Amino acid sequence: MWNILLFTAGCLLLAVLLLGIRVFFVKGGKFPSPHIGDSKPLRDKGITCAVSTDAREREK
Repeated sequence: MWNILLFTAGCLLLAVLLLGIRVFFVKGGKFPSPHIGDSKPLRDKGITCAVSTDAREREK
């Protein structure tokens, strides 16, 4: 029982460390933004977030 609990806790700790490598080890590092409008490849394709699209359509 304790082996499974420790293994699970270790896996979770490893996952958090790997996901946060940029945050923990780079000066001024932060997690990448999950917003569509902040992604340059999507902006280059003309894809925007639903809120922006809706606001633009309502103006017309």
